[in-house]
Parts: sequence; C-alpha cells; structure tokens
Amino acid sequence: LSSCSGLTHESHRKDVEQVYLRCSEGSIEWMYPTGALIVNLRPNISPASYKHLTVCIKPFKDSAGANIYLEKTGELKLLVRDGDRSPSRVYCFGYDQGGLFVEATPQQDISRKITGFQYELMSKGIAADLHTASAPCRPCSDTEVLLAVCTSDFVIRGSIQNVTNEAEEQESVIHVRVNKLYRQKSKVFQLTGESGNWRGQIKTLLECGVKPGDGDFLFTGRMHFGEARLGCAPRFKDFQRMYKEAKDKGLNPCEIGPD
Repeated sequence: LSSCSGLTHESHRKDVEQVYLRCSEGSIEWMYPTGALIVNLRPNISPASYKHLTVCIKPFKDSAGANIYLEKTGELKLLVRDGDRSPSRVYCFGYDQGGLFVEATPQQDISRKITGFQYELMSKGIAADLHTASAPCRPCSDTEVLLAVCTSDFVIRGSIQNVTNEAEEQESVIHVRVNKLYRQKSKVFQLTGESGNWRGQIKTLLECGVKPGDGDFLFTGRMHFGEARLGCAPRFKDFQRMYKEAKDKGLNPCEIGPD
C-alpha cells in the first residue's frame, strides 16, 4: 500500500510527484489530490521480462478527484475519468504500453477527495485467461482442463449451492460447497459453521448464464484482486474420464488425485 497527500505541498498546483512500486500487486491511495502523480511499477524481476507483463488496475468504488491516464513518451491516453462509477471495472494494458499518470482535477474542496486503485502485475498468458474477449464462456477442451489443474490458483471438487446475479456489475457469484480441496493460493474457501463444511464463492461473467446444477464439478480458476475468478469447470465425472485417459497414455501434465 502506498499513500500520499496533496496537502503536504506548498505550491501544489504544479507539483508532479513520482512514486516507485516494487510489489507485483498492491494499492495506491492519494488523499486530497493536487497536481499529478506518476506511478512507476518496477517489479523485482529482470527488465527483459517486462514485455511479457500485463498491468491491471481496479479503482476504488469511492475514488474521486483525479483522472488516470496511460502515459508513454509524453502522450496521454485516458483510462479512468474522474467520477466514472463503473462498479468493479478493471482496466488492463501491456506493461510496455506505458506508465500511469494520475492528474488531479480542479476542486473547490480537495479535502473531501481521495483517489485510489488496486493494481496487479501478471504474465500476459494469465491475463488473457482472465479477460478472454472472444469466447469467455466457451467450454474447455480436455487438454485445457488438464493444464488448468496444473496452473490454476485454486482447484476444488464441489457442488453449486446457489448462484446470485449482480446485474449492475454484470457478474454472477457461484456459491460453492467444497467436497475436496486440491489447491488454493488464498483462503477463499474456508470452513464455515458447526457442520464443518468448506464453502466459498467464485465469480464469472453474467453473460455465461451459470445456473445451479446437481452433482459435483471440478472448479479451477485464478485469483484476481482478491476474488476467485472461474476458469475451466467440467463435471467431475468428465474430469475423471479425461484424467484417466491422459494418465494411461502418459500425457498428464501433472499429477493430482482425481478421486
């Protein structure tokens, strides 16, 4: 978390402040914005790897007081307009497309404004998985499922308890009861209540039309801004079949107990 305040500057109207961030994910909070802020993302990896990175930002719901631009060699491209209230909107761009230039908008009372956003740096391959524009709801092939089991942030066997739709955010929330937890990077799926059941929520696009269904599924996916995003999710019996077929042929990319 990086925080700064426009009120700390004397001649704040013309000030441009530089911020350097070394973490691959985090958040920026700019209180009482005046002047401009240049956000330099400098992750602790080889500069040769920068071209393989995607940057995503997600403004806070109450963020106000500044426009956020993508800046490269002096040219500005507007990413987020001050006052844009698109809930849960995520903006992504290639690391080599430029840096972030945050410019305060004229305010009568800057003390009431706070500009803020979360950011994530990830490989372009992972970003493409999360933001597949062409066919986000397309079922995964057998090969894609088996690869997802090896590379996903979470892999669980579970059933759908309920699906709630968030029309404003154009998302569906899948409420999952976990029968077996193979892997999770973050503690999205947790023990709840006295029954000792593991439960959690997975988000996907509203347009995919997910409905509650009987039986078990293999849920895989990525963590994105602290939320579980759905990847491949075949019926569990279909996963068992494809896993056995691949194992018999020696083509499994990784081992996982399918039972």
